[in-house]
Amino acid sequence: MKQTFKTSWLVVMAVMITLVGFIQPNTTYAQIDIKAESAILVDANSGQVLFDKQSDVALPPASMTKMMTEYLVLEAIENGEISWDTTTQISDYPYSISADDTFSGVGLKQNKDYTVRELYEAMAINSDNATTIALTELIAGSEGEFVKMMNEKAEEMGLKEYQFVNSTGLPNSSLGDNYPEGTQPDDDNLLSARASALLAYHLVNDYPEALEISSITETEFDDQTIRNWNWMLPDMPGYLAQYGYEGMDGMKTGYTDLAGYCFTGTAERDENRLISVVMKTDSEEARFEETRRLMEYGFQQFERQELYPAGHQKDGESELPVAKGKEKQVGIETGEAVQAMIKNGEEDKYELNFIVNENKLNDEDKLTAPIEKGEQIGTVELVYNGENSHGNILDGQQDDKSIPLVATEAVEKANWFMLTLGAIGDFFSDIFTSAVDTVKGWF
Repeated sequence: MKQTFKTSWLVVMAVMITLVGFIQPNTTYAQIDIKAESAILVDANSGQVLFDKQSDVALPPASMTKMMTEYLVLEAIENGEISWDTTTQISDYPYSISADDTFSGVGLKQNKDYTVRELYEAMAINSDNATTIALTELIAGSEGEFVKMMNEKAEEMGLKEYQFVNSTGLPNSSLGDNYPEGTQPDDDNLLSARASALLAYHLVNDYPEALEISSITETEFDDQTIRNWNWMLPDMPGYLAQYGYEGMDGMKTGYTDLAGYCFTGTAERDENRLISVVMKTDSEEARFEETRRLMEYGFQQFERQELYPAGHQKDGESELPVAKGKEKQVGIETGEAVQAMIKNGEEDKYELNFIVNENKLNDEDKLTAPIEKGEQIGTVELVYNGENSHGNILDGQQDDKSIPLVATEAVEKANWFMLTLGAIGDFFSDIFTSAVDTVKGWF
């Protein structure tokens, strides 16, 4: 009897140790192993990469491709080319896709007017392929022309590992003879996790209204209920509620046989927004489980902190020389506070780099008066000197989130008399210097 009790106790202890060993990595996150072929976690405010696993490997993104289609639709609306209320009818190509049970479409009807909003919601919420194609035809005339726009926009955004061959994310081989003009019948879209995160970064920051639609759990379309494939949205119905994650409001799931299960997610907590990407996970559930682990790692291990206040000056780099001014120097400082997502315990591993715009300097590397107080003369770069740097998805691209480097005070342009005296002084100074050098040469 005693032996039975002892054995049972050992079994209980073994189970407890196993559970602790399983839970511990998810609470401390000292090391995190994401079960996906590639993955990335990014601060949506700055583009700072918080976690990286083979994020530069280009893989089929499946329906995550539709994020680029969403971006171009929203851009067309912003430019006044279409509106949410613009209507269009369904051509034979998207109709054939919608009628094919293989694609699980919403069942579009021909000879019926659909608004851009209806088609966009079906695309963004239900990941419908036919409504996606209908939107591309409305904007560009054909999917082939729209694909050109997709690749041009990708280059403009600074995406590096990408190939767009259609607007949906389906393999071209699934489209039969309808594969877009200019592409090959066996082509597939390609995106790396890093490129997908950068695409999502632009979508979230340029068109935050996209999140208002991507966060809808279910809606009505053509007298039927369509549901979001993003199980991590809060308030998902039924058994899907178990996957809900606080703050999750986007972006796009994807699946094909070749791509596996992938997901670009974004969530916001305490005014901090993260973007995560997992590619080629093993199952529908796994893409959300691994995303949850990434998000928890980000929100628990990183905190947005102000490292340098507005008006901060660097020792030894607090001034720049000025030409043609009443003053010979002008102070430089940070125009805004410098904030970043800082990993716990790494606050002292950052420093500032002041970058002066070259077009602000003359041939002698001087600023030219007049200079206004607060005038931007460059940008401020936050440099991480720790051992775990994953870089930034923006890779040095300048955007409206760059911290400005500004002049601390105004410097007026010197009047013509002072400029003339200065020029005469410089002239005789040069003569004197040459004479001294000549004399030195005699001895």
